[in-house]
Amino acid sequence: MGAYRMWVELKMEKDFSFKLFVVVLFLGVFVTCGFCLEDVDSDAAVYIVTLKQAPVSHLYGEELRVKGHHHHQRHNSKNHGSGNVSRLDKPSHISRKHAHNVSSVSRMHDSLLRKVLRGENYLKLYSYHYLINGFAVLVTPQQAFKLANRREVSNVALDFSVRTATTHTPQFLGLPLGAWAQEGGYETAGEGIVIGFIDTGIDPMHPSFSDNTPERHYPVPQHFSGICEVTRDFPSGSCNRKLVGARHFAASAITRGIFNTTQDYASPFDGDGHGTHTASVAAGNHGIPVVVAGHHFGDASGMAPRAHVAVYKALYKSFGGFAADVVAAIDQAAQDGVDIINLSITPNRRPPGVATFFNPIDMALLSAVKAGIFVVQAAGNTGPSPKSVSSFSPWIFTVGASTHDRVYSNSIVLGNNITIPGVGFAPGTDSMYTLVMASHALNDTAANDMYAGECQDASSFNQTLVQGNLLVCSYSVRFVLGLSTIKQALETSKNLSAAGVVFCMDPFVIGFQINPTPMRLPGIIIPSANDSKILLQYYNSSLDQDEVTKRITRFGAVACISGGLKANFSLSAPNVMFYSARGPDPEDSFLDDADILKPNLVAPGNLIWAAWSSGGMDSVEFEGEDFAMMSGTSMAAPHVAGLAALIKQKFPNFSTAAIGSALSTTASLYDKYGGPILAQRSYANPESNQSPATPFDMGSGFVNATAALDPGLIFDTSYSDYVSFLCGINGSAPLVLNHTGESCGASTMNGTDLNLPSITISKLNQSRTVQRTLINIAANETYVVGWSAPYGASIKVTPARFFIACGQQQVLNVVFNATTNNSSPSFGRIGLFGNQGHVVNIPLSVIVKVSYDTTNS
Repeated sequence: MGAYRMWVELKMEKDFSFKLFVVVLFLGVFVTCGFCLEDVDSDAAVYIVTLKQAPVSHLYGEELRVKGHHHHQRHNSKNHGSGNVSRLDKPSHISRKHAHNVSSVSRMHDSLLRKVLRGENYLKLYSYHYLINGFAVLVTPQQAFKLANRREVSNVALDFSVRTATTHTPQFLGLPLGAWAQEGGYETAGEGIVIGFIDTGIDPMHPSFSDNTPERHYPVPQHFSGICEVTRDFPSGSCNRKLVGARHFAASAITRGIFNTTQDYASPFDGDGHGTHTASVAAGNHGIPVVVAGHHFGDASGMAPRAHVAVYKALYKSFGGFAADVVAAIDQAAQDGVDIINLSITPNRRPPGVATFFNPIDMALLSAVKAGIFVVQAAGNTGPSPKSVSSFSPWIFTVGASTHDRVYSNSIVLGNNITIPGVGFAPGTDSMYTLVMASHALNDTAANDMYAGECQDASSFNQTLVQGNLLVCSYSVRFVLGLSTIKQALETSKNLSAAGVVFCMDPFVIGFQINPTPMRLPGIIIPSANDSKILLQYYNSSLDQDEVTKRITRFGAVACISGGLKANFSLSAPNVMFYSARGPDPEDSFLDDADILKPNLVAPGNLIWAAWSSGGMDSVEFEGEDFAMMSGTSMAAPHVAGLAALIKQKFPNFSTAAIGSALSTTASLYDKYGGPILAQRSYANPESNQSPATPFDMGSGFVNATAALDPGLIFDTSYSDYVSFLCGINGSAPLVLNHTGESCGASTMNGTDLNLPSITISKLNQSRTVQRTLINIAANETYVVGWSAPYGASIKVTPARFFIACGQQQVLNVVFNATTNNSSPSFGRIGLFGNQGHVVNIPLSVIVKVSYDTTNS
């Protein structure tokens, strides 16, 4: 059965008006010939088609973002307090001229499809009109070829899949006494700035997104025009002055027949948890109590607790997402007037073609940057191998993941006085208790069940043996696969009246990182197979057995669990996590290196407490909780999105490149102890495989929130510079014209020459001079220049000392000379030290070095 008809039948239980609304909501304006999708050929696929005519944002430019964005009245105060934005709210500021343009663009797309595919079957999913002029359409490869050959069409790209990639981090980043203090305290930090999240949606009922703050009311962001969808999952009143907009995009997924309405929700509601988590990391309200499994872990706050949240759901629990839906979300976010876009998602594969930069998502984001939107993206969780980064373009701010200094550790003390470390958000025991192995406490019916030792079924056990003792369960690869869960083992232990539970690691589970898991009764997970072996040896040596029957007559092993509810604070943080994707930045699918530094920097991404959706199914251990602890570059990116909101609030006229520059040049190179930041180098035993991080591990360094609000000097880069960079890629001129409408003339630029706050040279052929232009946004200052050269090269920077007045520019000339033939990446640094205390850090990366051939000279 065709996907479209199947989906409509799923909706038939609903009342007709709701069904019709959702169809329009999902598919926007669509046109078909022979309407049912089953009539479309089996080899049909979704293609993203871009037209040569300029999109609406290029026609009106800043007029739409500044002049047009007027406050529109919200009404029917309900739920969180002060505001209600429903799907039926019409933003009053959208001019008839603009609305007419939108509908005429859509009609033009319909007309073109009718003309080219006369009488054939197809389904248009989206009309893109704001950032790009184009549409997503379900057609056969032959029909796509016909479209590609039309003179009005500039580009046809096959749709592709994408995937998703905190109580203490504000303190670790120094926000309360630093950046927040500069903004007037947490009560105003980020106010007026709208962050758009393209993710799995949001739980609108979570207190992290309430606008009910009696001490200071949330303002209405004047420049934002987004709306709030209303569905049964996302009722009227879900939005307010904090959560100012919410939509969802799933047309591409629906055409594939993989949209699961029970798991994925045909609304902005978050059925996964990821989107609620990332939104609260960046902009969750300040001082929300984190209570998980009945234990209080402190109070949570986003990085910019007074920023506004706009949600564009394009990722889903059961399948991830697709580029056509993500591009529609980006296009809508830009049209609505967001200031910052957070993408905690990455493509599932490296984009093919002339260069990685020419993929539909990066091209839409280039237009967003042209419209003045700062774009933050997760680097990806595919580290630690080189070239694993999944965020490519210089106009995107790419964030890797590091540890922060708060760790939760648990331990168990055995009766022989050996202490074994472990993890688990669990209370401890008040004294020693007897250890009973699950496999030794089974009843006769479960004796042959090979998985009974995982403690998933209380009916398998003899309660008399377990009651009042510590039950020892096996943590096997089935836990990794989700076939068994900690939660179910805890339920079993509770039903058997165990005093607590101990999980021993199966030796076949290698290199799997276990996050601390909430437990309501005393418990511990021993994540090391070797430590688990020590516990089992002690346990077995303490058993008394009948010599004839081999039946156990006495369980002699005892232990005490110390409990893991209290945090410890490490001095060695931050470290770059093993999973954080690494540079160098791949320029194309052949893995040639780009002259662009990726990632841009690292931020806290490991073991991050943040809000969790009441319907969140992504982590079974946190199901039904209001907060969850998650790890990944997905958690690092929103830290930076929130900090960017603080910069945007302080410097409203900063370009997107200036915001990125402020974050980069002020980044820290050292851990809390003053030593170099270390990077984990292996998946197995990452903490014992660490070495000093390079720019390909951490970019410019670890984000420094306070310093970023006072950077001193700024590197600026314009949209036209990015276009010149794209024009400098061999064979790219037709693509640049297709995607941007700009012709490549004589003005081309190598990536090394983009005015970025870093210098990356993929191949240094003997000698190279690079220039950087700096602008002083602080008071008059004198700078001294210091540098260290990458191995295999020498450098000289001029001037070595300069005075720069407020608002003035200074050009730095950097001459690189290769001194050896070497193809291993090497790294150096330029430091600018101002007499008013500003320090500007510029990382240098040189991959291949070719010196003079001394044998022929």
